Amino acid sequence: MCALHVIFDNPVIPPNTGNAIRMCAGTGATLHLVEPLGFDLSEKHLRRAGLDYHDLAHVIIHPTLDECFASLPDAPIYAFTTHATTHYHDVAYRDGAALLFGTEPTGLPHEHAHHPRVTERVRIPMLPGRRSMNLSNSAAVACYEAWRQLGFPGGV
Repeated sequence: MCALHVIFDNPVIPPNTGNAIRMCAGTGATLHLVEPLGFDLSEKHLRRAGLDYHDLAHVIIHPTLDECFASLPDAPIYAFTTHATTHYHDVAYRDGAALLFGTEPTGLPHEHAHHPRVTERVRIPMLPGRRSMNLSNSAAVACYEAWRQLGFPGGV
């Protein structure tokens, strides 16, 4: 089974979190949501996106980013930001790695991207002039690359 962790720092769009729940259910990754959340976890848009998968995914809610990191004491943490120069596929992920993503409208705050626990800041390449990818799509791209590097443990 995959022991990766996906962290959404202050997510605000319910369908993105619902899609991430579905992706984590499919990969075995744990989804960590850092408060404040911009929605109620029972919202219909969240339920619809994660329908049939919520019971198959491991979702943990943390009051702060520091408390989230404390729950992952040995995990290397990769902060995804458009301000990084290292590409996500140039990193050698190991079992237990945590993939950190910021909120949809603004991305990862500077202080979170440069938190002392962050192992490395990485980016997903895009064409010039594009602001960013959709949060749940970015998380899926990153999670599947990390899972691929680990040999898709538990996958069929």
